[in-house]
Amino acid sequence: MTKLLTLLPLSGLAALAQQAPPDKIAALEAAVQSAQSAGDNAWMLTSSALVLMMTGPGLALFYGGLVRKKNVLGTMMHSFILMALITVIWAVVGYSLAFAEGSPFIGDLRYLFLNGVGLTPNADYGATVPHQTYMIYQLMFAIITPALISGAFAERMKFSAMLLFMTLWALIVYFPQAHMVWGKGGLLNAFLGGKIPCFDFAGGTVVHITSGVSALICALYMGKRHGFGTEPMKPHNLTLSVIGACLLWVGWFGFNAGSAVASSSLATSAFVATHFATAAAVIGWLVAEWMHNGKPSVLGGISGAVAGLVAITPASGFVKPMPALLIGFLAGAICFFFVAIVKNKFGYDDSLDAFGVHGIGGTLGALLTGVFATNEINNALKDSAGKPLALGLVDGNPGQVLNQAMGCLIAWSLAIVGTFIILKICDMVFGVRVDTDHEVQGLDLAMHGEEGYNLEA
Repeated sequence: MTKLLTLLPLSGLAALAQQAPPDKIAALEAAVQSAQSAGDNAWMLTSSALVLMMTGPGLALFYGGLVRKKNVLGTMMHSFILMALITVIWAVVGYSLAFAEGSPFIGDLRYLFLNGVGLTPNADYGATVPHQTYMIYQLMFAIITPALISGAFAERMKFSAMLLFMTLWALIVYFPQAHMVWGKGGLLNAFLGGKIPCFDFAGGTVVHITSGVSALICALYMGKRHGFGTEPMKPHNLTLSVIGACLLWVGWFGFNAGSAVASSSLATSAFVATHFATAAAVIGWLVAEWMHNGKPSVLGGISGAVAGLVAITPASGFVKPMPALLIGFLAGAICFFFVAIVKNKFGYDDSLDAFGVHGIGGTLGALLTGVFATNEINNALKDSAGKPLALGLVDGNPGQVLNQAMGCLIAWSLAIVGTFIILKICDMVFGVRVDTDHEVQGLDLAMHGEEGYNLEA
């Protein structure tokens, strides 16, 4: 029966159901539901693997190629170790704080040690996939988000301080923000009882604003790298970074389309929006760079791609393809402005432009979600009569732009205050910055006793 169902179109299934005897209809419906659940689960597990790939090897290669060769291993280690560290924290307490019911700001401890997170679905988060599937999918977001911050303090933070910083940052910043936006009863949750409905399909506020703004605070707190502005600090291997950027682009389909939590038409829409926005952002960045510098660079192209991926993330499950193109193009041009002009004007040393790409791109994308979100793409919100509600400005709901702005403001505030407090704690415990001689020597040798390239081999 299951094999037959997979071969029949929906119209054939409907006809079969009409012709079936009453005692067979229930079995037919159960078989259809089973096939749908299997498809959704397969897509969500695949998406989980794609999102993990974004951290290692994607982000590790992208960031690793952008630093000087004496710091390539130390930089890649940031991404790699967080795959382990955040997993353990998530299993013990993180998932519960983010997704258990609790206050509008943080979840309670009902899922401590993953108690109650089993193989049956949790209808609030995914009615057709095991609760553990949803849990492991969300873990991959929790892994990559703090890894993004490491681009701001690359080449100058102690490894011990980094481990403590990331642990506290996950507890104080990421888990509360994730609960507010995606957790049941969260303050900003538009679908599960939030007081300020903020649309964030895949993490514009949760992932990119929190990490990008925290990155800026880290760069300002730690100060400039030794020799910044007087010594060349060009990327040592752009080939690695191009490979990393391409892996990020591919992995991001799991990030955004996977956030539909089903193998559905909404996943298709998010997939298309993601790809279109990224392509447009590459062009937007390169056009701006070409006009400003006289040449389009490979580094500019891959930076533009990441900016587009960031900006479309909150909007991906709400917007049509043409607005996705516009969001991407604007993200490319505006993020270039912050990376190439604003950063130079103020002189802060955001090593790998985590703030200019993620903080700015995430904020832009979240705000434009309020403009272009439409119930033609996402009709999950309905009035008492079952009619889809107007979502964004294009649907005739200008108030959503204000809701988006409130969501951004809360994410910015939590990231600024939380990160500053965490840095102070880390500074008192370990000291956050490496010694000058270690910085000059390079963190590969100073922190790990290894070198990325053995010229004698």
